[in-house]
Amino acid sequence: MKHRYRGTTILIPAMDETYSLVQTVDTIVETVNSADISEIILLLCDRTTEVTRNTAEELVKKYDGRLSVFIHDQTLPFVGGAIREGIDLAKGSHVIMMSSDLETDPYLVQTFIAYAKRYPNRIITASRWAAGGGFKGYNNVKLICNYLFEKMIAILFCTRLSDLTYAYRIFPTRLMKRIKWEELKHPFFMETALKPLRLGVKFIEIPAIWTARSEGASQNSFFANFKYFKTAWHIRWMMKKHIIL
Repeated sequence: MKHRYRGTTILIPAMDETYSLVQTVDTIVETVNSADISEIILLLCDRTTEVTRNTAEELVKKYDGRLSVFIHDQTLPFVGGAIREGIDLAKGSHVIMMSSDLETDPYLVQTFIAYAKRYPNRIITASRWAAGGGFKGYNNVKLICNYLFEKMIAILFCTRLSDLTYAYRIFPTRLMKRIKWEELKHPFFMETALKPLRLGVKFIEIPAIWTARSEGASQNSFFANFKYFKTAWHIRWMMKKHIIL
């Protein structure tokens, strides 16, 4: 399937972020050509705090008439469910998933879009392990575990990609709408890399600096990360015809 670039939908789930959510959206608007932004969808849920919802509503008002920024209240549970619903809503030819806590650098959005324009059929993915990338404020034990896990999954899938779990990528929207997604929690982010890999989609990695959040609480516990192994093993051996809707 051939893809052409015709604007980007940006998906930003928010739970308990305020100033980092504002900084994320403001940075995108200030650094990206407005013609390249089809819409920014703020994904909220019943657990989103009142102050975060108010912040999101203020952003909608702030950019009303200038840019399509709107709130979607998810019905599927958890962060994977939020992104899945955002993909279904996306109107742009390409879609970016990122976070609202500044762990995904919003200044990189313009780089993602530049690559998507040049390589519209590929998935452009951020890597903390690529040369020029890195971590700031990451727990040392988790850092070692992440490194080993990334290496094991890369071997299992016969890929040179160095960061399969980082939730920061731009995809062709039609591709994402055709894939049968299964995960609802954080392993969904890895699923968005592994299923396209199984389908033979080509990737481009760009370096990214991960910075620990300064507000809000992580919704992904350390022990929950072990579910990634089950997800990876399942995807590695499933039939390709079962990946596509």
